[in-house]
Amino acid sequence: MNILNTSAGQDAMAEQPWWVAQWMDLIHSYRYKKRLERAWDYMHEGHVLSIRFEGRRVHARVQGTGKDPYKVKLWLDTLSNEDWDYVLDALSRKARWTAQLLAGVMPQDIERAFAASGRSLFPWELREVRSECSCPDKANPCKHIIAVYYLMGDRFSEDPFVLFQLRGRTRQQLLDQLAQRRISNATEQGVTVQTGMLPPQVRRTWSYEEDMDPELVVITPALEGELGVDEAGALPVAPDTHNPDANRLFLHHLHEQGQR
Repeated sequence: MNILNTSAGQDAMAEQPWWVAQWMDLIHSYRYKKRLERAWDYMHEGHVLSIRFEGRRVHARVQGTGKDPYKVKLWLDTLSNEDWDYVLDALSRKARWTAQLLAGVMPQDIERAFAASGRSLFPWELREVRSECSCPDKANPCKHIIAVYYLMGDRFSEDPFVLFQLRGRTRQQLLDQLAQRRISNATEQGVTVQTGMLPPQVRRTWSYEEDMDPELVVITPALEGELGVDEAGALPVAPDTHNPDANRLFLHHLHEQGQR
């Protein structure tokens, strides 16, 4: 269960990752703009008293004009196990997708993986977001529901894996199944797969304070000719004042090793 701090305001949403911006665009596609404005005020003024994510459902309490807060429920249609098999196979065959997800970043072309199942990660229309509110307003979504939409965007900014959770896979399930498929794909190609701790040299270079869980480290060759070094961009290698050329040589040898 994830519980969100509801003190976030407009300033907290000013710097949005692209996946949050896409969620906000979905909200703003709602044609009743006055209702959007009132919902934004509700969120900004702290009327959303609590919001929690339990499995595929979002539960929230929103204080309206009455004495007791209204209860709001939101959910998305989940993917079937067969759909997820297609998605995970697609994700596991592109090293960059796996690397970005492990880093907590949503790949910009993530929908290509979901297209393999004929489904999508993001809702295409607001009506795909199922919702209920205990308020007397017959319209759906009401301002209480939309206020929760806004706070969901804030939660997506903190943890993009919530989107996967709403579609039926938790963060741990997704990463575990991705690792299993990467190993399986490499094994099918006759490649020896190594798992275990990062070598001491790497831990020193990136200043890790503690060893990583061995289950999180899976080393396989790129399956599409991609190198992790190339996809990662500039690496945070500390300069060596005694040997100014050391970093260039280190990265050169690292690239050569990746190609091998």
